Amino acid sequence: MLMRGDNMSNKSLETIELELAILIRRLTTATADNRNLDRASYLLLRQLLHSGQVGVKTLARELQLDVSTVSRQAAALDQKKLVEKIKDPTDGRAFFYNITDYGQQELEIYRTARLTSIERLLTNWPDEDTESFGRLLKQFNQALRER
Repeated sequence: MLMRGDNMSNKSLETIELELAILIRRLTTATADNRNLDRASYLLLRQLLHSGQVGVKTLARELQLDVSTVSRQAAALDQKKLVEKIKDPTDGRAFFYNITDYGQQELEIYRTARLTSIERLLTNWPDEDTESFGRLLKQFNQALRER
């Protein structure tokens, strides 16, 4: 069993670990019905929308994934016309990905459906709890990113 300081009990860690595993499974199940997007596609498209036209290496760094993983995901999105390849004018061998208008539409449909589901789940939560939950999730994700 893990030994922690006074501020963090083993029971708390076990609860967090289990609840995260359940959360991931349920989120995956809840979003499995979208015909064009999965979790990986959603995050890649969100990053492209935020970053604009970027290369695979930049996407991989921002998403904390291997370049080969991002290349496969981007190629699949390109086949679905959700992104487009644009040649790098300074290097004929390199190219950038850009989200298409269709990709933006699909991303918005998927994002709206996710937000609606989350809103439905949190309807009876006090605003203070919802704000705390969002803040703590962001803090946890930031810690994961910085590890």
